[in-house]
Amino acid sequence: MRTTLGLAAAAALAAGTLGLQTPTSASGSADRRPDLATSAVQALQHHPVAALPSAEQEFHVVDTVVDRDGSTHVRMDRTVAGLPVLGGDLVVHRGPNAGWRGVSQTLRVPLTLSTKPTVAKLAAKNRAQRPAAATDGIRNLRAAGAPRLVVDALAGTPRLAWEITTLGRHTDGTPSRLATYVDARSGSVLRREEQIQTADGSGQSLYSGTVAIQVTQSGSTYTLTDPTRGSSKTTDMQNKEDSIFCQIFGSGCSNGVAYSSPDTSFGTGSNANRESAAVDAHYGGAVTFDYFKLVHGRNGIFGNGTGAPSRVHYGSGYVNAFWDGTKMTYGDGDGTEFGPLVSLDVAGHEMSHGVTENTAGLTYSGESGGLNEATSDIFGTMVEFYAANANDPADYLIGEEFDLASHSGFRRMDNPIADGSSPNCWSSNTKNLDVHYSSGVGNHFFYLLAEGSGAKTIGGTAHNSPTCNGSTVTGIGRDAAQKIWFRALDVYMTSGTTYAQARTATLNAATDLYGAASTQRSAVAAAWSAVSVS
Repeated sequence: MRTTLGLAAAAALAAGTLGLQTPTSASGSADRRPDLATSAVQALQHHPVAALPSAEQEFHVVDTVVDRDGSTHVRMDRTVAGLPVLGGDLVVHRGPNAGWRGVSQTLRVPLTLSTKPTVAKLAAKNRAQRPAAATDGIRNLRAAGAPRLVVDALAGTPRLAWEITTLGRHTDGTPSRLATYVDARSGSVLRREEQIQTADGSGQSLYSGTVAIQVTQSGSTYTLTDPTRGSSKTTDMQNKEDSIFCQIFGSGCSNGVAYSSPDTSFGTGSNANRESAAVDAHYGGAVTFDYFKLVHGRNGIFGNGTGAPSRVHYGSGYVNAFWDGTKMTYGDGDGTEFGPLVSLDVAGHEMSHGVTENTAGLTYSGESGGLNEATSDIFGTMVEFYAANANDPADYLIGEEFDLASHSGFRRMDNPIADGSSPNCWSSNTKNLDVHYSSGVGNHFFYLLAEGSGAKTIGGTAHNSPTCNGSTVTGIGRDAAQKIWFRALDVYMTSGTTYAQARTATLNAATDLYGAASTQRSAVAAAWSAVSVS
């Protein structure tokens, strides 16, 4: 089961002392969740080396996972002198009887830096808005809100940095919410991170045939609101985009117009009817909700049963889809090469960004960004298999349904390099690639783990997966592979996890689920080696 704390439990671990603020329930009385948070922080105190102690350091409990055998995994964020440490998050693992089992974290050394900036926030803000290669193609770039002082431990050596958020719009119409980290002592740009997460590429649904959907009656009409899955709503953006005003001030934003029907039937299966694409999105959201709940025991994207809204018909000729932290948004494609991007695997992909954001929180840049994208491709594909929809046979292609030109999709997991940009094998350059391409390493690993190497036909599509070391890999099946990946994401990965650390995380997950001497664990090791991750 999963328990999530509504309020933060904070503990300070410095120079051998511990201060703790225990969260309480809404009624003001502590329950078992705060007890777990308190005892986890106390356990961390008794293992100071694992905590990487430094002065004025605090830990804030954000999530707790309790296994069936009573083992606990408590996820914490780290602050120093009240400043958030990006990449400082960790998970404390304890056994059924509260025995210490260690910590998962990206940070490797104690923090020993000054928290006093020498670069003014205005100077940092101006630096972030200067023209640069990373901002080419972003229109109407402007800063939003005041710069925030943080410790950035995701860009190598931990640095004191100003975090400046800028808003704008990419040339294809995708909103941009770009975080720029400026060294607060030298003024140099450390890194930038795009926080709008996209799927590149380009009733009676467009792609999945006639499907069962849940709707809500309002008076004499029905709307695309699913009361059984957290009241998830699907709305029509009427080919409009969010305004820059909306992005900057967070108000006046369009949630689209509700679909309304005099009966419970929506769509015609034709793009001429605006409801058809909405049926795909609504159905995809429902199947994805069910997949995470019934396969992985997670109650919706946010873990609390709340539904995630979907907006369709976004922009004009918009060939993309994105997750913005709260909802999914789908474009209509260009009508020639790409149709509406509302296929089942893309719905699963976008909603899985939300699951990642609310579990490991993999940063959307570098190798962790590749793992973030791979996670969405993996679970988007597993959603397709879970649905078992004859109109959209499951395979390991991403976006093949709306690819009007070739139906080959814009990424494939068995042989990622087929797109010309996504590597099959890890290298020291992987971290420098766009996250949609560096995901190839994780996608290839998962395919090999589930299906094995060599040639086979899946979903009517020929697959032929090579290995980077010339080995032959025997797959363990999709069921075991997907459970290992989710366990690793939920319990062992943190915001800055690299591919090497993902190998460790999945090995730990396989051990938890199947045993240290299991075939599944051996297969995990073999599949990572087959993509050059050691």
